[in-house]
Amino acid sequence: MVRAAVFLLAVALCRAGTLDSELGVGKSINIFMRYGYLSICMRVVPRNDTESWVFREPTVSVFRDVEKFTVAPKPRHAKTLFDGDFHMEFCDNLKQLLQAYFRDFSFERLERPWRAFTAGWPTDIMARNLGINSSFINGDHCYVLVRVSRFRETAKLSDLPPNVPVEDVVFDAIKDTTIGDTVSIADFIRKYGSHYIASYITGNSLYQVFVFSRTAYSMIKERLKSKGVADITAKELEGYFSPWQAKHIGQIKVASGNKTVESWAMKRLRVHYYIFSYPSLLKLHGEPALLRNLDTLLGNEALLQLELKTLAPAFKDAQKRKWFEEVIDNYLKLWESNM
Repeated sequence: MVRAAVFLLAVALCRAGTLDSELGVGKSINIFMRYGYLSICMRVVPRNDTESWVFREPTVSVFRDVEKFTVAPKPRHAKTLFDGDFHMEFCDNLKQLLQAYFRDFSFERLERPWRAFTAGWPTDIMARNLGINSSFINGDHCYVLVRVSRFRETAKLSDLPPNVPVEDVVFDAIKDTTIGDTVSIADFIRKYGSHYIASYITGNSLYQVFVFSRTAYSMIKERLKSKGVADITAKELEGYFSPWQAKHIGQIKVASGNKTVESWAMKRLRVHYYIFSYPSLLKLHGEPALLRNLDTLLGNEALLQLELKTLAPAFKDAQKRKWFEEVIDNYLKLWESNM
């Protein structure tokens, strides 16, 4: 039933006739078309394809003059070693791990935006995307997600005012909607989308998942919470995220799937201990030379952050806008519970 609905929504949107796949602020998309499978059209995890793309979800131009509301990005400081983010997140369970991975993806009126990407992932695909063995997907495990992201392109809109102009065809389509008629709103969503892109950041990232028993996880979490990562020696940190503490050390993954970066990480980000070694992103901690090298390797190849807001500003009539938001809310709750 859900698959049939996805197919019908895709067909309907393709008939709108004003589609492209440009990642641009102000452009609208229909998140119901591929809810649960958004990683098919947005490069957020490695994929087994050779094509170079970041975003290929159909988009529609709904608003006019969006450039007037574009926020100018902050210029990069010349002395900045690495323009991005390096952090770790402690996750008590798998749900928190997925939530942490998609922390920077925000979809207005959707309570669990990570589900829009992961609801369709079977166990083996989820394990592959997270870089861990499938045996650690189910069961009583705790996780730590370590990630370093390099930002390349940033775009952001200020909040759209109620009087923001819309395209003529959109204005006519809204005029044809009827308060109390769910079908008329559903038809509008199929043709012109549910949300518009309010902001995004593209670039690339490396990430790694460490799996712990609950006892070891609690000890490490409390230790880092009380002392802070900055005040812990590299040797002590290395010990916490070693095979002696972790039940499983995941692979170092590249969000874009870039094999060159993956190969570099396999060689340069390894901890050697007598006769064996293991990969660790934490080797970047306190290593400016490695960060500088990585800065040149991580290109503009993946979607790192995305903020979507509903098309409510397109509805000028307050009562119609309220009805649109009510239908959107109901649809989102339905899809979240059914997937």
